[in-house]
Amino acid sequence: MKLLHIDSSILGEHSVSRQISAAVVEKLRQAHPDLKVTYRDLIAEPLEHLNLESLPQNYPLAGGASASRASRLAASQAVLQEFMDADAVVIGAPMYNFTVPSQLKAWIDRIVITGKTFRYRADGSVETLTGLKRVILVLSRGGFYGPDTPSAAAEHLESYLRAIFGFIGITPEIIVAEGIQMGPEYRQKAIATALQAVSDLPTI
Repeated sequence: MKLLHIDSSILGEHSVSRQISAAVVEKLRQAHPDLKVTYRDLIAEPLEHLNLESLPQNYPLAGGASASRASRLAASQAVLQEFMDADAVVIGAPMYNFTVPSQLKAWIDRIVITGKTFRYRADGSVETLTGLKRVILVLSRGGFYGPDTPSAAAEHLESYLRAIFGFIGITPEIIVAEGIQMGPEYRQKAIATALQAVSDLPTI
């Protein structure tokens, strides 16, 4: 079994999403002794934001061959292949300014690729090409953005990730730690609740 582990918090050892995503990976590792983990830290090794040289050759306006283009295409292909090869993906994602970190968006732009993870049929509908894949999202939010909260309309982290993975045929499992900037007690409670959710995750 192959697992791809992605982290995108800028906070290093102080990050809640990193702590919880690591707990998810450890739970799966204990359940699957043969688990092969590929780890990508999008802060330690950030991807370039998408540009024309990052796009596949057959994209309109993608540009001609060059050394820089070959290097960028190779980096993008490596990211896509990691995702395609994985049986399971664990992603740690904090909310920054109501949405995903830009570093994570750069990674998403490498995996949502027409002809690779989806394609449009002649009638305009979408056919997904990813196959069966388990995606576990570990989300952290400084405040409270659940459906029944006053700030629910500003939540564009979970809603975006549900939409983008749903577009390529994947329904993610989601663990949320929220209210972590509301004070030490809220932070501790959020972490404890998230770790309990990790404990309750199925291992298959």
